Amino acid sequence: MALPEHLDVVIVGAGLSGVGAAHRLRTECPDRSFALLEARAAMGGTWDLFRYPGIRSDSDMFTLGYPFRPWRGEKSIADGASILRYIQETARESGIDRHIHYRTKVVSADWSTRSARWTLTVERTGEDGGTERRTLTCDFLYSCAGYYDYERGHAPDFPGVELFRGQVVHPQFWPEDLAYEGKRVVVIGSGATAVTLVPSMARDAAHVTMLQRSPTWITPLRSRDKAADRLRAFLPENAAYRVIRTKNIMISTGIYQLCRRRPDTARRLLNKLAVRFLGDPDAVREHFTPSYDPWDQRLCAIPDADLFRTIRKGRASVVTDHIDTFVPEGIRLKTGRVLEADVVVTATGLRLLAFGGITPHVDGRAVDLSRQFVWRGAMLTGVPNFAVCVGYTNASWTLRADLTSRLVCKVLNHMKRHGYAAVEPHPDRELSARPLLDLASGYVRRSIDAFPRQGDRAPWKVRQNYPLDAATTLRTSLRSLRATPRSALREASEPVEARR
Repeated sequence: MALPEHLDVVIVGAGLSGVGAAHRLRTECPDRSFALLEARAAMGGTWDLFRYPGIRSDSDMFTLGYPFRPWRGEKSIADGASILRYIQETARESGIDRHIHYRTKVVSADWSTRSARWTLTVERTGEDGGTERRTLTCDFLYSCAGYYDYERGHAPDFPGVELFRGQVVHPQFWPEDLAYEGKRVVVIGSGATAVTLVPSMARDAAHVTMLQRSPTWITPLRSRDKAADRLRAFLPENAAYRVIRTKNIMISTGIYQLCRRRPDTARRLLNKLAVRFLGDPDAVREHFTPSYDPWDQRLCAIPDADLFRTIRKGRASVVTDHIDTFVPEGIRLKTGRVLEADVVVTATGLRLLAFGGITPHVDGRAVDLSRQFVWRGAMLTGVPNFAVCVGYTNASWTLRADLTSRLVCKVLNHMKRHGYAAVEPHPDRELSARPLLDLASGYVRRSIDAFPRQGDRAPWKVRQNYPLDAATTLRTSLRSLRATPRSALREASEPVEARR
């Protein structure tokens, strides 16, 4: 489909969130024209970009999947390729794929109060690499680009790295031709990417060492949900999916609440699980017992305890130390030990980027996002007719993403029903500012100051509680939205004589 000059709604991003948003828009606002603008050459977002060995979900697919399309895969913790196929099939089956415009990056977004429209400048890249710019307008802009920087990962400045004779790789930009079979590999990091890479690469590498500055809380999960298998065997597909989804939501919510309310109990349980699969209490104490409480940073999941099992078999090891410098044969640590390596993987984290790098402008002035507040985790003060999709940090991303998309549809229908040209959330009294993401993780602390804030009370507080959000989000009053009637725009555009 050719990109129209004007649309009712523009969705930025064609990943898991964008495809889900388009489905909700088609079913709940069927009279609205829309398009998905995707900067990359393929749909899938994170699940198309990341290609490192073992890439997988760290949330179960019965909650990471869409509520309107059952997950039919055998494994609850699925690999990246399976998740990508699921997104592609969802888009194809509902015709959403025909509304996606690839290689189309939004480089600026300007709101006009007078016309109550967004003017988007987009950069389109041809298959030959050439680029052209054009503009289009829309009534409502919905950013589903997530909060990761797809073009840059976090890469610390390691001293002496230019002396290293081997190859240094960042997981976000994994080379298709990287050969590590029979080689010594060091993975720097201890987060979700590192704990995925180590057992996967250890199958073919001579040995893999996970080098971490400090431990991370890790919990084993079964890759296959046996209870789900039994339910799917005798219940209709949709009914089984709803039951399994509800079960997993309640379990994950319960685990999170336990960690936050009784951290000492959670510590003991996580340590007990680690000792059970690793078989070495001393190693658990040294390498897998962080100083922070569980869920102060994101809890890393390992399917079927694969990381612990790989270490126990001697295929991988963990070193907790600081890097002094790279040397030709590997990495020298502060303790003086040298980790010899042929390949070093810098799983040092991601960079956050608000709304795909789009800085909204209102009537020609850039909006300082760090001074704005988020309403219902979806819309921003100071920016009319604009919504963002931000998932949970303590549960599957899609749980909140779908709630947000349904809320956006409710707002759009509210605007049409009352003849509003523009809406913008506005607090009734002063708010106390808090960071948008309530995590102490390094990747969050490095960039969160550039993001909007959350408030200290509903509906301005971004809760990490899906059951509560599911019960209240779609019932929320829209009185917090300051509205501009279409009649006011017509009156403002008429000459004075005509108004008389």
